[in-house]
Amino acid sequence: MGALNEKNELTRSLYTGFVDFESESLDKYRPKLLINDHKKGKKVLTSLIHELNSCDEFFFSVAFITYSGVLVLLNTLKELEAKNIKGKILASQYLNFTDPNALKKLLSFSNIELRMVTDEDLHAKGYIFRKSEQYNLIVGSSNLTQDALASNKEWNIKVTSTDKGSLILDTLAEFEAIFNRATLVDDIWINEYSKIYQRAKHFRTTSSNFEKIASDSEINYKINPFILPTISPNQMQKEALMGIEKVRAEGENKALLISATGTGKTYLAAFDVAKFRPKRMLFLAHREQILNQSIESFKNVLGHNIHTGLVGGGHRDLEAQYIFSTVQTMSKASMLETLDPKSFDYIIVDESHRAGAESYQKILNYYQPDFLLGMTATPERTDAYNICKDFDYNIAYEIRLEQALEEKMLCPFHYFGITELKISGEEIQEDTEFRYLISAERVNHIIEKIKFYGHQGDYVKGLIFCSRNEEAMELSALFNQRGFRTIALSGSDSC
Repeated sequence: MGALNEKNELTRSLYTGFVDFESESLDKYRPKLLINDHKKGKKVLTSLIHELNSCDEFFFSVAFITYSGVLVLLNTLKELEAKNIKGKILASQYLNFTDPNALKKLLSFSNIELRMVTDEDLHAKGYIFRKSEQYNLIVGSSNLTQDALASNKEWNIKVTSTDKGSLILDTLAEFEAIFNRATLVDDIWINEYSKIYQRAKHFRTTSSNFEKIASDSEINYKINPFILPTISPNQMQKEALMGIEKVRAEGENKALLISATGTGKTYLAAFDVAKFRPKRMLFLAHREQILNQSIESFKNVLGHNIHTGLVGGGHRDLEAQYIFSTVQTMSKASMLETLDPKSFDYIIVDESHRAGAESYQKILNYYQPDFLLGMTATPERTDAYNICKDFDYNIAYEIRLEQALEEKMLCPFHYFGITELKISGEEIQEDTEFRYLISAERVNHIIEKIKFYGHQGDYVKGLIFCSRNEEAMELSALFNQRGFRTIALSGSDSC
C-alpha cells in the first residue's frame, strides 16, 4: 500500500472513530478504547505485545514499574533485543513504588535506554510505537504493572498517526523533553535506590490497615485484642455450602466437591460440619501434615474447645468427637475390626481423586456414614477410574483453576514453556540416558532460565519435578554446588 493510500485509509478510519461509526474503514487504523475484560478476552497487554512485535522503535512513559509488569513482556523484549529494536523507557521515583528488580531486568537488555524522573512527579502513562513513518500511540491509565496490563479496570486510547501529525509530534517532543532531563539509570543508581525502596516498602507494610481478608475465608481482625477473629464463608464457600445442602435436601447422602487448590476446601468442610452437627466425624487425608493443618482450620471455625483426635503416625485418639486420620492407618484390618461401620455419621475424604486406591476403597466400603463428602481439585485420573461413582455422581459444587483466578481467590501466575536442553540435536526426555539428565550442561541450562525470568521476593523459591529419585538427589547436589539451597524429597521422606 502506497503512502497516499495509507493516508487516505487513516483519514477514513479517523472519521469512523470520531464522526460516524457506520462509515467503512480499516480496523487497524481506527481509534480504540483498550480495556481489560477477561469475559471478552481483552487485555491491554495483548495490544502492547502486538505493537512491540511489529514496531521499529518504542517509547514508554509510566509512573510505576513492577517486576510482574516486566515479566509478562520478557520474551517479547528478548526477541526485540535479538532484532536490535531500540527502546526508551521513562519511569518515576514517585512514592518510591517502582521495583528496583524490575529496573535491573530492563537494564539487562542492551537495546533499552532507561531513565527515572527523580525531581518531579511523573504520572503520564503512554506507549509509543514507530513503524517506518507511522506511529501508534496508546495513552491512558495503565502503568507497567501486571494488574494494570491484564486485570484492573483501565481506560486507554489507541490512535494512529503519520510522522507529521501534530498529536504525535507534540507527544514525542514532551517525551524527549522529560527523558533528556531525567536521571540515567545504571547499576550504581539502582543500588542506592534499592535502599530507599526497601525503607518505603517497610513503611507501607507496617502502616497498613489492621483489617485483613484471608484467601480461603473472610477473617476480620479487630484492633481490640480482646475480640477474637470471626470467620464466615467467602462467596465461593457460600455457594458450595448451598450446593451440598441441596444434595442432602434431595435425599442423597454423598457429595463431591471439585475445587481448585487454595480455594478453601478444608474451611468449607468445617463450615458444613458446623451446620450438620455430627455426633462423630472422620476426616481422612493421605499425610499427617495435612491432618494437623486441618485440625487447626476446624478449630478456627468450630472453636478451639472441640474434642479432636489424631490417628496415624503413632497417634490413636479414637475417643474424640472429631477424628483426623491418615488413610493408611484407618484402612488397616486391625482398625476396621475395632470400629463399628456406624462409628461416624459424617466422613470427609480429602484429595478424593485418590479414592480408587485399595486403601481408600476399604474404608468407603466398610463405613456407613449419614453423609460422605469428597473433596478434590482434580477428579480426572490417568487410570480412568471413575471418582464420581464413589459419590453417586452428586457434584455439589465445582470451581476450576481458571474461575478461581478470575474470582481473585488465588495468586495470579505467569506460565512460560521452556524447551529442554538438546544434546547431539536430540531433546532430553524422561527415558534419556541418566548421565545426560544430571549433566552440568542441563543444570547450567536451568539456571540460565531461572536468572532470565527472575523472581519476586528476596530469593528464588521453586519446585523441580524429576523422573526418578536418583535424578532428584543428583540434581539437588549439583544445584547446591552452584550456590542454591535445595533438598531432594521422595515418598520415603516423612515430611
